[in-house]
Amino acid sequence: MIRRASVLLLLIGLAFIFARLLFGYTADSELNVTARYYADHTANDIGASNIVTAIIVTYRGLDTLGEVTVLFLTASIIGLVLARSKRTVGRQRPAPGELLATGSRLLVPLILLLGAYVFINGHLTPGGGFQGGAIIASAALLLLLTDPLQNFSHRLIAIVESVSGLFFVSIGLLGIFVAGGFLDSRILPTGELGSIFSAGAIPIIYSFVGLKVGAEFTSMLANLAETEKS
Repeated sequence: MIRRASVLLLLIGLAFIFARLLFGYTADSELNVTARYYADHTANDIGASNIVTAIIVTYRGLDTLGEVTVLFLTASIIGLVLARSKRTVGRQRPAPGELLATGSRLLVPLILLLGAYVFINGHLTPGGGFQGGAIIASAALLLLLTDPLQNFSHRLIAIVESVSGLFFVSIGLLGIFVAGGFLDSRILPTGELGSIFSAGAIPIIYSFVGLKVGAEFTSMLANLAETEKS
């Protein structure tokens, strides 16, 4: 009874806080100083049509490194925790449905291609490394739905994740010595605004981020699937 009352009081308190935030919100009539700088100078400074990408990759590159690190730690913790509960139990591999198997063979390459397109063109269109990596991982999810006993090479996943992370950090450090700071994309020419070869090193940075995120999500899916097999 006391526990239920405590939970109810907590929910009421949270509802009160969010209600104040909701009804007390007033939209800014104009951009603040930082946002105005981004809006006015991103195209000339970075050469990226997508301002959000320029902010995430270059202006706030250390934040992106922190986000990638958190995702890596999450995938590692899931792997460590689930590894203790895995047991080798022989199970007969069920035959996947013909429709699902044929559909996955058709869709998986297209999904991988779409994921690559999203993170390579992140400086031009909405998207980027995190979104593209999640799309790539959805291809692994489709394979698991088609065949729940599908085995993924953890060694290959680890190599892709490690190499991508190494190059990501190396490019970031190169920006300190060559350009203006960590992950400064201007280690390469900014190019012509709106073209694929623009925004300096952002397409390369986002490619490695996409591969890293895709490998980490795939690792988590594989570990969850292997736990279900036991």
